[in-house]
Amino acid sequence: MKATFTLGRIAGIKVGVHWSVVVILLLLALGLAEGRLPEAHPGSSPLVYWGLAVATSLVFLASLLAHEMAHSVVARRNGVEVEDIVLWLLGGASRIRSEAPSPGAELRIAGVGPLVSLVLGALFGLAAWILGLLSVTGPAVEAVVWLAGINILLALFNSVPAAPLDGGRLLRAFLWWRTGDRLRATAGATAAGRAFGWLLVILGLWLFVMGDAVGGVWMALIGWFLVAAATVEGQQSQLRAALAGVAVRHAMTPAPVTVPAALTVAEFLGDPLYRYRHSAFPVTAEDGAPAGLVTLERVRDVPEELREVRTVGEVMLPLPEATVSTPGTPLADLLPDVRSGADNRVLVLDAGRLVGILSASDVSRTVAWLMSSADRGGGDRAARK
Repeated sequence: MKATFTLGRIAGIKVGVHWSVVVILLLLALGLAEGRLPEAHPGSSPLVYWGLAVATSLVFLASLLAHEMAHSVVARRNGVEVEDIVLWLLGGASRIRSEAPSPGAELRIAGVGPLVSLVLGALFGLAAWILGLLSVTGPAVEAVVWLAGINILLALFNSVPAAPLDGGRLLRAFLWWRTGDRLRATAGATAAGRAFGWLLVILGLWLFVMGDAVGGVWMALIGWFLVAAATVEGQQSQLRAALAGVAVRHAMTPAPVTVPAALTVAEFLGDPLYRYRHSAFPVTAEDGAPAGLVTLERVRDVPEELREVRTVGEVMLPLPEATVSTPGTPLADLLPDVRSGADNRVLVLDAGRLVGILSASDVSRTVAWLMSSADRGGGDRAARK
């Protein structure tokens, strides 16, 4: 899940928001302003209900962020590098670049999220209780009660032992501790995640048939997301296992064709060297130092009347915004960054000098070669027996 825009950094961790967050905020605000708040405390103006609803939805979004921040902070303290946090339609996601080093670390990283949500739920509940003792009533108190309930519900739901939920990671930590095999533990947790997801899909369809269209669609949507996410998590784990011990230098394309930053867009498009070989090229400055990444899509977006005057350096993805790696970096650590699309090429630098470029097809080719080598090795062993 890629962020639409970035909020900034908290504790050194980049926090982004996907556009779908607007959808969930509107749905939550609508449910509170037109449903729960006026039903519990009628008589106030619509402006009061909508103001409280929007504020409550934003506080809940902050609660989700606190949940994900807890995962990320504990992950870093346990030696796991965190790429960023993205808030989106169905909650939040912390993107990590490496696996937990031990079952104990996995347990701590996974368990802290639901714990934070549970503590927040308890604090909101305590606030509602204190307001009740002070005889304070009205829609504002109802909003605090809702925040208490939703955070406790979030903690309980995330504790279900099914990947990719936090409970699934707790299950994986337990299975990893029992078997000593991280891959088998992941397979067990993802199987539980798919089973739970399909259960929610079936339950959602049943609710839809019984007349609860909105609730049924939402439950089926969440179930389908869990099935898809659990499947991807299992595939990613297998991919990491296959790439164990493989460095970037073994998969990258060495000595790539480069483009001078001073070259005009018209010259770039007119030169067959650039036009027909690849969809993305590293860009170099006058002194030969890497300056960024340019794609055919970027240069073709330049209006024809400007192609004679615009340079590649003006339309490229600057080096600070591009994904950069070193030849010795474990290839598995780059999996979150190596995605399809020309802008997602990884520039490989050694002491500031460009030595290669890495794409999703390079990773796929490497995995295919490793798999075929493993199959040949297995066949040879069987033949020797």
